[in-house]
Amino acid sequence: MIELIVLDVDGTLTDGKIFYTENEDEIKAFNIKDGLMVASWNRLGKKSAIITGRVSKIVQRRANELGVTYVIQGERNKSKALKDISQKENLEFSQIAVIGDDLNDLSMMKLVNKTFAPVDANPYIYDFVSNPLTKKGGEGAVAEMIEIILKEENLYDKFLKLWVE
Repeated sequence: MIELIVLDVDGTLTDGKIFYTENEDEIKAFNIKDGLMVASWNRLGKKSAIITGRVSKIVQRRANELGVTYVIQGERNKSKALKDISQKENLEFSQIAVIGDDLNDLSMMKLVNKTFAPVDANPYIYDFVSNPLTKKGGEGAVAEMIEIILKEENLYDKFLKLWVE
């Protein structure tokens, strides 16, 4: 059973675009459907982590809104970060699912059996992806990933009860 989902940011939670204002502010857009699913995952008593190579106040703010358990930014060695989290949570890699879209995500994707990538990911990583997705990064790919896991693990009805009743 999957207990932890690990999310990359740029290209998975976002479409990978970064806008800078004249005041050097950074702008990213997050998909509300992804947010609902991440928040729901956490409400089901599961854990979530963001592991990203960049550092952004916007990412921390979004993670706080969604109740993300671990936020690790500026991490070049994503596999080390994932190993640290799995030890803290006493989880086997078989209990972890990862979504990534590019070469810098491969190290953590190679650790786990359940991997996901948006349809617009770097083609090279598909050799390491067990679940290619139909949605693009920033356009519901993370929501699709979580929905797949919930259905495979017979948790979809429990998820619906969070919102329907």
